Amino acid sequence: MIKQSFFAAALFTGLIAGAQKMADPSAFAKGITPEVLKKHLSVIASAAMEGRNTPSPGLERAADYITAQFKGQGLTAGNQGSYRQTYQLTKDSLAKLELKIGDNSFNADEVAPLFTNGESVHLKFDNYAFTGYGIVDKGRDDYAGIDVKGKLVVVFAGAPKGFTPSQEGRMASTALMVKIGNALKKGAAAVLVAVDAIPPRFKSKVSYRPSWVKKSATAQPPVFFIGKNVVEKTSGYSFEDVTAALDNGQAPPEVKNAVMTLDYEVQKNVATASNVLGVIEGTDKKNEYLFITAHYDHLGKDAAGNIFYGADDDGSGTVSVLTMAEAFARAKKAGKGPRRTLVFMTVSGEEKGLWGSEYYSENPIYPLDKTTADLNIDMIGRVDTERKSADTLNYIYVIGHDKLSTDLPVINEAMNNKYTKLTLDYKFDDPADPERIYYRSDHFNFARKGVPILFFYDGMLKADYHKITDTVDKINFPLMAKRAQMIFYTAWEMANRDDMLKRDLKLPETAR
Repeated sequence: MIKQSFFAAALFTGLIAGAQKMADPSAFAKGITPEVLKKHLSVIASAAMEGRNTPSPGLERAADYITAQFKGQGLTAGNQGSYRQTYQLTKDSLAKLELKIGDNSFNADEVAPLFTNGESVHLKFDNYAFTGYGIVDKGRDDYAGIDVKGKLVVVFAGAPKGFTPSQEGRMASTALMVKIGNALKKGAAAVLVAVDAIPPRFKSKVSYRPSWVKKSATAQPPVFFIGKNVVEKTSGYSFEDVTAALDNGQAPPEVKNAVMTLDYEVQKNVATASNVLGVIEGTDKKNEYLFITAHYDHLGKDAAGNIFYGADDDGSGTVSVLTMAEAFARAKKAGKGPRRTLVFMTVSGEEKGLWGSEYYSENPIYPLDKTTADLNIDMIGRVDTERKSADTLNYIYVIGHDKLSTDLPVINEAMNNKYTKLTLDYKFDDPADPERIYYRSDHFNFARKGVPILFFYDGMLKADYHKITDTVDKINFPLMAKRAQMIFYTAWEMANRDDMLKRDLKLPETAR
């Protein structure tokens, strides 16, 4: 659904009139070109960056490149003389992983942790609850007739052939995290998720997590993947035969007797990662701030050494930040600098759980109550393969427009209508959005602190999303440049208007 909001004529006219009194930003926006964006992205999403995993040498090389660009553009260091805001991670190195089921023993090639709360695990059970696909939905409950409280629960990933969940996306009853959540709600002491092949990124012998996250007093029970070999050795049937039986209703949920032990031990150390900040100081309102953000990390490499280049996700946002910073720097040199201080921040750890932006929001360098807004860019270089509209090559998804501040859509729509005339699509701003996009990028850590946000996004959830094929050659640079120019114009107005954005809307309960 495309929804375009048009506000009262007087308010709209007043905004444009105010913008006209300022310097014309179009001369500076012209520097945001497909050629400049491609030049930067060809570095950020190159093989030399090795997928920019958090943490990794490739991520550090990307941070060095971003820092060099900020310096070269004349931006000042954003953190008390440093361009970096460094944060610590806990590094967990696998020391032991063994699962025993009866007489069969399995190691780290066949078992992998999905969630352990960062702690070692030592468990023993005399039985386990087999729950099939573990689906709980309208008219279906794979836990019916069995009590799993205090037990080890075994659940298969996926869904039976022909089954249609009542919801879509991440809230679907067939989604892995929903299944795990249902098992835990029903009292599972631990969960084993059976899969045909364990996802490569979970088979790493080293994992990281934020060091500042406190351990919960009621820690979540551990969750592990088990591969097809575990299923076949313990059941005596092929993995395909077991799933076929599940599909045909011939493998009902039940509690089975078997001695099972699970031993998982980690050695702990410390690692670091960083956010990169460059600043253009404002003039008469320099103690108020506008953030323009993107995450520069991605997924690194898989076990076979294949690189996840992350050209769109989020190389496109990262280089848009760099190019907008250069445009604003040129304006400042021309005596047309912003009234408010602009903070250009590229964050790390987004792909792991919004780590960098969470750290910043809990340890802000600039007062959050003086931060007028955050404009976050996460994937603006592609065309949504699921989008069938006639305006496929002239759109951008905008998230956050109707939350926290009524000024957000007024400013964004006015500047877009005046300069770029993109279709602003609000589909993902729907509270019922099954993909829960509002929660899935770094703007959320500003929003939860009350800072108005707009999030700009191309909607690419299919095709090359989180695949090694997200490469520079797939980017639509003319469309990306137009989108980045629109964000630049929006930032220009926010940085130069008389007042900070109002904070006159509450964040919906569902978005807290």
